[in-house]
Amino acid sequence: MSGHSGASSIQNLLASVALPGSDTAQLDAELLLAAVLGKPRSYLRTWPERELNAEQLRQFESAIQRRQQGEPVAYILGQQGFWSLDLEVAPHTLIPRPDTELLVETALELLPHNPVAALDLGTGTGAIALALATERPGWTVTGVDRVPEAVALAERNRSRLNLRNTRFSESHWFSAVAGQRFKLIVSNPPYIRADDKHLGEGDVRFEPASALVAGIDGLDDIRLIIQLAPVHLVAGGWLLLEHGFDQAAAVRELLAAQGFLAIDSRRDLGGHERISLGRYGNE
Repeated sequence: MSGHSGASSIQNLLASVALPGSDTAQLDAELLLAAVLGKPRSYLRTWPERELNAEQLRQFESAIQRRQQGEPVAYILGQQGFWSLDLEVAPHTLIPRPDTELLVETALELLPHNPVAALDLGTGTGAIALALATERPGWTVTGVDRVPEAVALAERNRSRLNLRNTRFSESHWFSAVAGQRFKLIVSNPPYIRADDKHLGEGDVRFEPASALVAGIDGLDDIRLIIQLAPVHLVAGGWLLLEHGFDQAAAVRELLAAQGFLAIDSRRDLGGHERISLGRYGNE
């Protein structure tokens, strides 16, 4: 990209960007340029002749360089949409993904509007907890994470959204909620095998390994959650877990071995069994 006259117009900049490593190169460039301008993406099509000033051009070139090196757009922008929310994100948390919305949809379907206590394990940005709290104002939602920076980030998201039925605390899985019981426990835990080749590809190279990897078969954390969840569920309470596209059968077996009932798996938009669930006892 060059700064000579005409080259710094919106349409010329977008036409000149090369992001060979991205499957969404045009979208990436538009999101980064709109952020630099402080405008919605629609502005780019409405004012294609608009020229960037020198500082805007410097910011855009810097953002494109980071993306060319593989850094996720969400980290460059510091934000990501999830459900109906715009969330702050940072490199010490996973980037919320559309697949995880299935966890939210299923929880809302299982438990309509009666006031319940819900727990989100490994909350990261707070995405799942905040989406549930937004849709169910009568619920009390607790989100926990072992990473202090993640807890602080989730709290900033909660504060900005002004959600008073949610709280976040530092906890290694259930350690900070001893003695508490919930009607719903949800988690998007680490579930990638330690030897998975995808760990060296794409956006996940920039995401924290501790939020991705779970032992030789990817099920270490899921095993632990399933084992410990019963003492934290009220009678008839539900456990919902996101997992890898090829792990549903193994997760259903783990749930059954621990005595869960009404065990089921749900498919994401790509047709993969992405979450599994079970109820512990009868109400």
